[in-house]
Amino acid sequence: MKMLKAALAAVVVAASPALAEYPEREVLGVVMWGAGGATDTVARAVNPAAEEALGKPIVVLNKSGGAGAISTAFVNAAPADGYTFLYGAENPQLHGVMGVSDIDYGDMYPINILGRGVGVIAVPADSKYQTLSDLLGDISANPGSVKMGSTGPGGLPSTIGALISNATDFDVTAIPFDGEGPGLTAMLGGEVDFMPTGISAAAEQIKAGNMRALAVVNPEPVDTLPDVPAITDTIPEMSRFLPWGPFYGVFVRAEVPDDVKATLTEAFSTAATDETFLELMANRGNVVMNMSGQEAVDFLAKWQQVTVWALQDTGAAKVNPEELGIARP
Repeated sequence: MKMLKAALAAVVVAASPALAEYPEREVLGVVMWGAGGATDTVARAVNPAAEEALGKPIVVLNKSGGAGAISTAFVNAAPADGYTFLYGAENPQLHGVMGVSDIDYGDMYPINILGRGVGVIAVPADSKYQTLSDLLGDISANPGSVKMGSTGPGGLPSTIGALISNATDFDVTAIPFDGEGPGLTAMLGGEVDFMPTGISAAAEQIKAGNMRALAVVNPEPVDTLPDVPAITDTIPEMSRFLPWGPFYGVFVRAEVPDDVKATLTEAFSTAATDETFLELMANRGNVVMNMSGQEAVDFLAKWQQVTVWALQDTGAAKVNPEELGIARP
């Protein structure tokens, strides 16, 4: 009998597959914005190196809409197994105060904050606005008539607009598009007069002569566009918000197992040092951060505090940050 039990046990062990190490198949990386935008560009630049480090393919899916809320909800509704992650930007940190969604990065786990960008005020090359002063003068003289490209409430353009409006007259009509790429394309087609955007989304068009940058949203010029003046040259009051900018990162559901989080964190930490990725980030005017763990959690919290209260103080916030438990910094 003992021999029979042992034999049966051996059969059971042999028939039971060993627990597979993550990942055992391809992984899905969901990009928050449409193709050609800043988030998409950063995601596709780091993706090959992340695939190599992870040892499995990463399928990239663009899922725009709702200023990033649709993709964030999609990832949070996926199984918490690490096979679906978000290539996200800063937008979810603003969704609560903008009344867009009740999910932000405090509900997720930051695998890696890859880097941050610098904003720029862009116009078509043939625009009548030669300087930021020209644009602001027209906005002041004709409230509501100047059209600004946007990506919806809580998006980068609308947030930069809120910061500017807290420093000077800025009564514009915002026209929303599904991402910075589509918005900039629409601007070149004459649908809007200007668009605040990330340098990473506009740099190539600026260098090609299709667009002009009136100012960088930074306290000093940046290496990528050294001849473009800082926004504080025209609006000194902006200095209290700066440095500030969009950021790009990789996020999963908080419930994903710790060992899977660790595997993804290691893969993207390695990928963020890839020479091709570093070169693209430098060419696009982005600052590489390669930040994870508690450092990333702290960065996200502070960024949210500063930005949502700027929106609150300009009257742009639909929900008081205090109601969401976000203390004034």
